[in-house]
Amino acid sequence: MDAYDKQILDIIQSHFPLASRPYEEVGKQVGLTEAEVLERVRAMKASGLIRRMGANFSSQSLGWQSTLCAASVPEDRLDAFVAEVNRHDGVTHNYLRENEFNVWFALIAPDMDAVEEILASITEATGIKVLNLPADKLFKIKVDFKMDK
Repeated sequence: MDAYDKQILDIIQSHFPLASRPYEEVGKQVGLTEAEVLERVRAMKASGLIRRMGANFSSQSLGWQSTLCAASVPEDRLDAFVAEVNRHDGVTHNYLRENEFNVWFALIAPDMDAVEEILASITEATGIKVLNLPADKLFKIKVDFKMDK
């Protein structure tokens, strides 16, 4: 990763241009052509440095509910459990931890009833109870990784 890649990442993390040719706009800001920016972004995606590109919306501002979930999943059932969890569109991310509660995931849905229905369906499909931990207060939801420092 060179200085250009770092500049590109700084821009596209939170200031992706809303333009008909966004990579051309990024190129103007960093001193590269549109094609060069596209090539670099594709390479960073191919290497796994960029996992996903897309908009992030505040589910809370849209009136949706979010929750943190945890489950204690036996090792021999991890793959099946995680596959069931990932089947639901509202799951934003999940993690495997070394703890009694070894699978953690975040879930968003239109309302708390929908959250509870999804969690009940996961429990019904897997036989594993899911702990529902809705936030009382949101402190921070977004992180920018400054690449130039």
